[in-house]
Amino acid sequence: MMAKASKTGGKTGKGTRELSVRVKTARGRKPSSTKWLQRQLNDPYVAAAQRDGYRSRAAYKLVEIDDKLHFLKSGCCVVDLGAAPGGWSQVASKRIRTEYGGGHLVAIDINPMDAVAGVHFLQVDFMDEQAPGQIGELLGDKGVDVVLSDMAAPATGHRQTDHLRIMGLCELALEFAREILNPGGVFVAKVLAGGTEHTLLADMKRDFKIVKHIKPKASRADSAEMYVVASGYRGS
Repeated sequence: MMAKASKTGGKTGKGTRELSVRVKTARGRKPSSTKWLQRQLNDPYVAAAQRDGYRSRAAYKLVEIDDKLHFLKSGCCVVDLGAAPGGWSQVASKRIRTEYGGGHLVAIDINPMDAVAGVHFLQVDFMDEQAPGQIGELLGDKGVDVVLSDMAAPATGHRQTDHLRIMGLCELALEFAREILNPGGVFVAKVLAGGTEHTLLADMKRDFKIVKHIKPKASRADSAEMYVVASGYRGS
C-alpha cells in the first residue's frame, strides 16, 4: 500500500509558510517505518540531494567537513571505503578534479555501485589482503593522500551495540589507512559517541599530527554520529 501524506503548515515568518509532510500509518507498516518515511520526506538534505544530483544526503556531510578543513585538494589521490551508493565519491571526485586528469579516486565496496565519472570502482572487501595491491595497480607510484570512511554497520537499535560495531569498522579502516597513506596524509571516518572512541583517538594521535572531531549540520541532531579527521600522517 502506498504512503498517504498530508501537508500541514505553520508560519515561520512574515509572508512565508513552512510546509511539512505528515505520513499516515498504513496497514501493515510499522510505526517506526512511518516515522522514518516522514523524516525522509521532511529532510531538507534529502530534497537538496535530489536537486543537486547527489546519490545520498551524506554527500553534504563531506561537503561541510572539507569546507572547514580543505583536505580534498586538486590533484590528490583518494580512497573511499564503503563507497556505495557513491555520494562521498561524487563530492571528492569533483573537488580533486578527477575528470580533468588531476586527482585520482578509488572507491571500494563489497556492494555494487553505479559508475561515477572519473572514479575507479573496486567491488571488494577492503580487508581482503589483495585490496592494497589492487589500489596500487590503479594509482601506480602516486600513493594515497586521503582515506575516507563513511562506513556504518546496520543499526540494531541498541545504542551500545551500534557504537561498538561502528567503532570496530573505524579501527579496521584506520589499520587499512596506515598501510596505504602517504606521509602527511589524511584519514576521515565516521564514529559514534559512546565511550570507546577515546582509546581510538589516543591511538590516532600517535600516528597523526592533528586529530579533530566534527559534527556536520547534515548529521541529524538526535544522532550520536560525528566524524574524526586525522591529518599529518607520520608514516608507518
